[in-house]
Amino acid sequence: MTIKDTPEEWEIRATVTPFVGNKTSVRTDDVVMPDGTVVHRDYQVHPGSVAILALDEEDRVLLIKQYRHPVRQKLWEIPAGLLDIPGENPLHAAQRELYEEAHVKAEDWRVLTDVYTTPGGCSEAIRIFLARNLSEAEGQRFEVEDEEADMEHARVPLDDLVRGVLAGELHNNCLAVGVLALVAARHGVDALRPAEAPWPARPFES
Repeated sequence: MTIKDTPEEWEIRATVTPFVGNKTSVRTDDVVMPDGTVVHRDYQVHPGSVAILALDEEDRVLLIKQYRHPVRQKLWEIPAGLLDIPGENPLHAAQRELYEEAHVKAEDWRVLTDVYTTPGGCSEAIRIFLARNLSEAEGQRFEVEDEEADMEHARVPLDDLVRGVLAGELHNNCLAVGVLALVAARHGVDALRPAEAPWPARPFES
């Protein structure tokens, strides 16, 4: 048996969008169950995201620390951002986010993994990239605002992050998934998918 997620869509009898926010919305679908009953399913509609595990020549990961209001914590995270434009190329978005949040560019890009953050309640899909051969970006730094104006930056050894994730000290999902995926792929980085690999969850133009 092949263990692989498969696309499927159950019948929707009705749908409403009771809330529309700046970037996301909340939708309620009436979904037909296998036994014929109809149930309400509420979920957040999300445009999708990219995240970047940027690894330097000293085996350190580039991190940012940012306040996250829903959980009332400042979290260490890897650079990430929304796919604001429908059909936007995720690699281009990731390169932009790395520049804006860290003023860094990378020469070598691979797809580390693709995940759904909370598939029981949100449609968000994230592509996590591995970025290597880092250098300082040219030109002016991107002007940040709101929570991003209070960000801290650090470069932390990969082994320290593994320990922090397993100890329950680091909670950001992209950081945890990215770090552990890199450790799993460590001896086969060249076998990772290319940066422009298809992404059925969020189709894009090359």
